[in-house]
Amino acid sequence: MASTSPVFLRLMANAVAVANHAGNIIREVMSKGDLGIVEKGVNDPQTEADRRAQQCIIGNLNKKFPLMSVIGEEDLAQEIDVELVSDIDKEVLNLKCPEDLVNVPEQDFVVWVDPLDGTAEYTEGMLDHVTVLIGIAHKNRPVGGVIHQPYYNYKNDKAGLGRTLWGIPGVGVGGFNPVAPPEGKRLVVTTRSHMTPVVQQALDSLKPDEILRVGGAGYKVMLLMEGKATAYVFASPGCKKWDTCAPEAILTAMGGRLTDIHGDPYSYASTEMHPNRRGVLAAAKSDDHKWFVENIPDAVKQLVKS
Repeated sequence: MASTSPVFLRLMANAVAVANHAGNIIREVMSKGDLGIVEKGVNDPQTEADRRAQQCIIGNLNKKFPLMSVIGEEDLAQEIDVELVSDIDKEVLNLKCPEDLVNVPEQDFVVWVDPLDGTAEYTEGMLDHVTVLIGIAHKNRPVGGVIHQPYYNYKNDKAGLGRTLWGIPGVGVGGFNPVAPPEGKRLVVTTRSHMTPVVQQALDSLKPDEILRVGGAGYKVMLLMEGKATAYVFASPGCKKWDTCAPEAILTAMGGRLTDIHGDPYSYASTEMHPNRRGVLAAAKSDDHKWFVENIPDAVKQLVKS
């Protein structure tokens, strides 16, 4: 069955499997006690878990789809042999493939990988903020996304540890049940550790009922998916394509939207610069997204304009 399935479904099914395996690596490194931290820059740590999870994901995808472009966050000095993940998610593999992707060859897809989103939170023990992000793009747009949360339910001894969410625009989502945000309330999620005067100005202008400050782009968007926030607003160039490709695909699949702060979509072509220079604005409902675009002041938009 797997060998005759469209490349896209095989790619998605493999992405779910390797994301789960990366989650195992992340938990294993934490359990050893030595995170192997190095500093890539100011407030930008990298751990052994970042390195090993990326090697696992990219190594496996490159072996199974050697003609495809895979772009990861971590700049690793050397390639190493990785354990081949033989698992494949059968639920995803058996989905009906979108018509426009049925005959697309592997070389026409681009995969954006953040092996451990929320590294700072990982080092600080804020484990629910940690995610693994694998986004799949075709013709510059996200067509599939996988978010694995390795420490989901980690505070509940009786519950299963970890979960994987996925989404395919035009097909649907899996691994969770989308929940709409509360009616009549404006709950905005934003950065925990990269606040700037411009980000604050944007938030103030929206007059939110509550501001949630959390780490990791993946975790922020998960709050939208679960109805715990109305919008994710970040008027700053701090995010990268590997932070938003997977979340955008899942949001789109459930009727939401993710764009820059001006309301324009990002391109996920392999030739694009990695930073999302015009900020991030996301909402689980398209109508909410439209309202936030219209109500962010032009002065803020001009400051974020590259």
